Amino acid sequence: MPKQAERRWTVMLVPHGSGASRAVEVSQTVLKFLVGFGSIFALLIVVLGGAVLSRGISITRSRALERENRLLADEVQRMRERMVGLQDTLTKIGQREQELRLLAGLPPVDVGVQRAGIGGPAGTWSERDSLAASGPNGVQALAARVDVDALNRRANILVRSLNEAYDSLASHQARFAATPSIMPTKGWLSSAFALERVHPILHLARPHEGIDVSAPMGAEIEAPAAAIVTEVRWEDGYGNIITLDHGYGIVTRFAHCSKILVARGARVKRGQKIALVGSTGLSTGPHLHYEVWVNGKPVDPMHYVMPDAIVD
Repeated sequence: MPKQAERRWTVMLVPHGSGASRAVEVSQTVLKFLVGFGSIFALLIVVLGGAVLSRGISITRSRALERENRLLADEVQRMRERMVGLQDTLTKIGQREQELRLLAGLPPVDVGVQRAGIGGPAGTWSERDSLAASGPNGVQALAARVDVDALNRRANILVRSLNEAYDSLASHQARFAATPSIMPTKGWLSSAFALERVHPILHLARPHEGIDVSAPMGAEIEAPAAAIVTEVRWEDGYGNIITLDHGYGIVTRFAHCSKILVARGARVKRGQKIALVGSTGLSTGPHLHYEVWVNGKPVDPMHYVMPDAIVD
């Protein structure tokens, strides 16, 4: 069978303007080659263009991430600098806290407890290794996390300690307000507290469960501390007598009064006028017989005269 002739195409090239036209004859094989080459070239252009575009996008995104990382790194650094200032503030508060504990009669916070608020966290957490291995920014973030944890623990310790000191001070304040601390009247000590003395009128040896303060008739008698008036009555030997209950097991008694100025059940405070000096009952002259009882036992009232130590 005779071989079929290869198809051929003639391409006419017509120039613009003057000039002769040219005819170019192209075989089917050449045309296929040109079409295939053109397709490959076009595909290569598309692939290269896509790669260039993708790289451009990646570069833009990378630059944006770098900018964000720098901003975050700067912010973490500023945060750590602020935390240094906060640590100094907590240290000053801690110094005041120790002073408050002393005023409240509490021991200083144990050194071991204080150390719980210093340094890194005692436990572990899942992000630690990841942050430590993620470069300088990760290390900065890890350090910031450690600082925050330390400050949080220190603040919690201070809050607990200050609450304890506040509660103790509140209790002490109430007790101080109820503790006799002043001489009830102005005068001079004419008879001291004694387990036994000879009574000036009865001439019998008997305990003297208080002190006698000689003062002018009608001199003011003041409450030595906050209290409730529990007794206002006449008692043989003591004449007009008033009894104050200060709480905490402390009771005071005032005898030989010429006049009592408060009623039973009244609340009085330190320095309030409660009676006037007199000579009622068995008495050789105007004076105040003053007793202090603690938990049911008489004690020397002079031990409770400390006007500069306890004030309202």
